[in-house]
This record gives sequence, structure tokens and C-alpha cells, in this order.
Amino acid sequence: MVVNHSPLVLLVMLVDRIPLPPPATPPRGRPRVYSERLFLKALIIMVLRQLATVHALLAVLEQPTPEMQHLRRLLLEDGRYPSRRTFERRLAAMPGTLPAQIACLGRHLLTLIVPWSDCGRAVAIDSTVIRAFAGAVWHKRDRDAGHVPHSAIDTEAHWTKSAWHGWVYGWKLHLVTTVAGVWIPLAAAVTAANVADNEQAALLLPVIPAEVRFILGDTHYGDAALRQQAEAQGQCIVAPRQVGTRPRTDDGTAVRRLFHALRSHAIENFNGQFKAIFDISRPVPTRGRQATRRLLLSAVFVYQLAVLHRYHAGEPLRVGLKPFLQAA
Repeated sequence: MVVNHSPLVLLVMLVDRIPLPPPATPPRGRPRVYSERLFLKALIIMVLRQLATVHALLAVLEQPTPEMQHLRRLLLEDGRYPSRRTFERRLAAMPGTLPAQIACLGRHLLTLIVPWSDCGRAVAIDSTVIRAFAGAVWHKRDRDAGHVPHSAIDTEAHWTKSAWHGWVYGWKLHLVTTVAGVWIPLAAAVTAANVADNEQAALLLPVIPAEVRFILGDTHYGDAALRQQAEAQGQCIVAPRQVGTRPRTDDGTAVRRLFHALRSHAIENFNGQFKAIFDISRPVPTRGRQATRRLLLSAVFVYQLAVLHRYHAGEPLRVGLKPFLQAA
């Protein structure tokens, strides 16, 4: 009998086949009963079923459907199932380990797919603004005074000014993505919206794989300190100049325009696809830095898993991702 699993079950099962990053430090205290893979599986369910809390996750898993029964079996280890408190504690710690997991899986995808076999070894770096849910506008004067006008306001988010959307209250998802025929996220971080792109980039550069030659960014990534950091690890940041006469006619103008077009096509189209898949063009349902980091970083991880699944299945790696994940 042929068993046709849903996309959700397929992605949860795939977690057992991916590499995990080495632990940053040896765990202290009592040995952990449940592995990290189990809670990665739980995050996939939460992201694809849009479950913001552990309570909602466990309530959905208790439903007597064949799919949920299968998922509960996949969350068993040595015949044991984590308690609600264990789920809460371990999932609360996941934002600290997800960036390393994303970097590890990104390198694994590079090895399998070899996206730069017919093009230059370039990545695009950028941030995209994610709106926080707020019941009212929290003006700067009220924030400075410590006055919160509405209980729904996420007090850990912040303001930023977007060239496209104007003033936005929320978060930034910082991403490094391949510039190639397939978009593979290689590094990710989530910060409050007022964190400067070049400041966070300094923390992302060490994660970029060594084989990358060019790092393509907009004007925010063109500062001297960041260029020196990239050069020290054998890479070159290509970003538009912040000052100078316009129109520019120096010898490097045509090359910079080409690189800018490649960056824009890769990262901006990826951001649009990513937001559409995970429905985060609207304000996120989470509150607080940790919960929002868990949601957004988990979504990046799920996107990577979807690319990996379609690679193994021999399906297109960029076309069809949205309906595949929506079907989960």
C-alpha cells in the first residue's frame, strides 16, 4: 500500500535527515531527555499551522485525525512525549540556537545543490521590515516618558523609516541569500527595527561560507569597517557609494549597476516570496523579542527544509514552494 503523507508530515520527517550544528557550549545540569530535533519538528508544526503558543500546539496535536496521530508519533522519543512545561522551556530557548541551525542547513544545501556551478559565488545581504501588532500608535514622546497608551503594543519592538513603507513599528529580519538560480538562505537574524543594518551585518559576516566571493548590499553596507571585516575573511562587499556626483561615470559604474541588479533580483524577490508564503506582510501575531525571533527564524528554517525536500523529490527549487507549503 502506498502511503501519501501531507507536506507537513514530510517536512517533519525530514528533520531526522539534516545535519545539526555542534552545541556552542556543553549543556550544564541534568542531561536532556529529549533531543533538539524533536523541538525543531514542533516548530515546523507551529509555523505551518500558524500556532503562536505551546498551548495551541498541544491542542492541535490532540485532535483525533490520522495526520495529528502520525505527528504525535514523530514527537515520541524512547516511547516518551514531552510535557507541556518541557515544550514551553525548550521552545523558549530555540531562538538562541536557530541562527546556527540555519547556517548549518544552508551550508548543507550549498553542498547538495551547488547553486554557483554556472555563475559567480555571490550572496545578497539585506533586511526586511516586519510589522509588530499594535492597538495604537506609540509615539516617541510617550515611549521616552514610559507611557504605553494601549495594552496590545509590543513594547520590545521599535520604529524605523522604510523607503517603501515610511515609518514602521516592528522588527527587522536580516538575511543573507544566494545570488543564483535558487535562493538559499545562509544566515538570518531578527532585531528590533531601529538596529542599523551595518551593525547587524558585522555579526552575520563570520557566518557566511568561506567559498563566497562577493557580498552584495545596498548603501547601508558600504561603510569602511564592514569592508575591512569582509576583506579579512577573503570576501568583497559590493555596495553603492553613499556620496559623490550623479550621474556617476567612473570606470566601475557599469559593474556596480550589474551587481546592484543581481542583488535586487535575488534578495528583494526572495523577501516578497518569503512574506507571501508565511503571511507576514501583515503584523506578526507574536509579542516580545523572543517569541518573534522564534517565529521568523523558524519560518526561514522551514523554507530551507522545503527547498531540501524538493531537491530530493526532483522538483523545481524555486517555483511551487508557496502552494507546497500552503498545502501543509
